[in-house]
Amino acid sequence: MNAHESAEPVAEMAAVLDEAARTGVPCPPARHRLPEADIEAAYAVQRLNVERGIAAGRRLAGRKIGLTSPAVQRQLGVDQPDFGALFADMAVPEGQQIAPGRLLQPKIEAEVALVLGADLPHRDPTVADLLRATAFALPALEIVDSRIADWDISIVDTVADNASCGLFVLGGTPVPLDRVDLRDVRMTLTRNGETVSRGTGADCLGSPLTAALWLASTLVGLGEPLRAGDIVLTGALGPMAVAAEGDEFTAHIEGLGTVTTAFAASATEGTGA
Repeated sequence: MNAHESAEPVAEMAAVLDEAARTGVPCPPARHRLPEADIEAAYAVQRLNVERGIAAGRRLAGRKIGLTSPAVQRQLGVDQPDFGALFADMAVPEGQQIAPGRLLQPKIEAEVALVLGADLPHRDPTVADLLRATAFALPALEIVDSRIADWDISIVDTVADNASCGLFVLGGTPVPLDRVDLRDVRMTLTRNGETVSRGTGADCLGSPLTAALWLASTLVGLGEPLRAGDIVLTGALGPMAVAAEGDEFTAHIEGLGTVTTAFAASATEGTGA
């Protein structure tokens, strides 16, 4: 399919996903409108909705990396991660509950977040480039969400749907990278006090730094390099867990600390923005 032939279904799918996000009503899979396995078209859908958000006054705050688990890659038939955009209004401060109905069908995963202190403009960045550019790391919770009904997704669906991004929560104590080896960190995620996920830094493409290097190089190739101040969610350290109203989640990542979030129950007035 050439660019002219793909423009109409790309625009149509972007509008469908935008409506699902606005109305809270999930939509059919993107692969029903786009050529199956056409990841380039899926990213075009994503870009249209990112541009729509920026035009509406939303501030781009960074990027998230998805599909960092080899098992999930095999499941979706791909051999590389994907990425999505983080807007500032997706950030939920610790201590602020997530209001009922803010998300469609949320799940949660624990990750390492990097916050950049310098640009990463090189096409083939090295680990040294990344270490110099990173101001600090934080423990993070990504609340993934799908505008696709019943999480019926392929790689095309999740890419088009902004890599299934919903919200994110950052821990509050920055840790310089010379104080932690991200390959060896161990993560435990609890829901209402019960452990629901475990993992290590090595479970994220061998290291969260490897995932961040892939993202930095990919974005330079697209003419959209990572910039100073950007937040990078580097990918899940373990399996995701389903979230429901009233649930409280805490992730502990050795060397980085703890981050917590809670979903308000329906009878409780949530304070999420």
